[in-house]
Amino acid sequence: MKRDTSISICKGIAIILMVVGHAEAPALLSSFIYEFHMPLFFITAGHFFSLKYLDREADFVKRRLKGLYVPFVEWSLFFLIIHNWMFRIGILNEQYGNVTGGVTHPYGWHQAEQNIWNIFFSMGGYDEFLAGAFWFFRALLVASVLYLVLFKVFTALDAAIQRRQGRDYESPQASPRVAVRIGVVICVFLFLIILWKTMERLNIVTLVQKGDRDLVGCLFFGVGFLFRYCLERIPRRWWLTLAYAAVVLAFAKWYNASMTYIIKGDKFLALILPAVLGFLMTYNVSKVLDRHDNLLRRFLIYCGDNTLCIFVLHIVSFKVVSLIKIAYYGLDPLQIGCHMVIHDHSGEDLFWVLYSVAGVGIPLTVNYLYHKLQSQCVRKGTEG
Repeated sequence: MKRDTSISICKGIAIILMVVGHAEAPALLSSFIYEFHMPLFFITAGHFFSLKYLDREADFVKRRLKGLYVPFVEWSLFFLIIHNWMFRIGILNEQYGNVTGGVTHPYGWHQAEQNIWNIFFSMGGYDEFLAGAFWFFRALLVASVLYLVLFKVFTALDAAIQRRQGRDYESPQASPRVAVRIGVVICVFLFLIILWKTMERLNIVTLVQKGDRDLVGCLFFGVGFLFRYCLERIPRRWWLTLAYAAVVLAFAKWYNASMTYIIKGDKFLALILPAVLGFLMTYNVSKVLDRHDNLLRRFLIYCGDNTLCIFVLHIVSFKVVSLIKIAYYGLDPLQIGCHMVIHDHSGEDLFWVLYSVAGVGIPLTVNYLYHKLQSQCVRKGTEG
């Protein structure tokens, strides 16, 4: 089966938009991006959910653990190890921090031990100033496994209803109609659960950050699964793409929402439509770009296939541009510790463009050089 590279282009656009948002782009552009760029990752993940895993649950969980839990632990431990060293060389400090004024501190031995436990047992404890995007690993892991569990539960309920009504059992694997029906029921169920949770401010105490992102991510994962059956039937006219963008922009300007740490009920309702339309907008653009084999298409596919390195390294890469900004404006050198970027003049100049280029370009360069060196070592080992 031919690979659908348009989805890779979608992911490439999404990861670039994430970096631009973290680079403190102008306010309206940032709000526009935050309306849909993180939901887009969950939607694309759900698009590839295979019903074969309904009978191979262990394979699915192993695959998710290998792709999400293992890199999360590896990189979280790496940033934990270098955390205090970052203070010694001046990359982090206790004077400058995030845009709200929060700062980070060197870890004592007990705090480091606690972070190790949090990393392994709750997928928390990561360095918030060097690995601030790592919540995504946990949220996608929880969302995907939860979706598998819900699909199995609702499949069993659907089978019981069919048999009680005297009809022959149709499995979702054999019948797309049944698969879509179950998928719709799951999305409605999740919508009601999340609405209840966010309206009443209920917390899932066993999940870091109380579970808002995880449940909302599961809903968008379910939306992605449904798009698998209908995406090619949705018209892709240029005026529809512009209409999608206009709606997303309207929400960004007058009632913006995003997948933040705490999602209020009204913000949850305001997130769904622009998130879905933002995905359709991005997908339409991706299909157009996928028609022509040029440098832009290949670059976006490469970005989409290597989102992990950008997730992990873009914040550290921002420090290179922060050095330039400090020199340009004559700022306090300690401002290199700002998270994620230097806040002075942010949105007023074009440094957000440089931050975005570095946040994408440096990780991809490191990734390319690493794999090139790795292949050379393997080749020499084979020849030896």
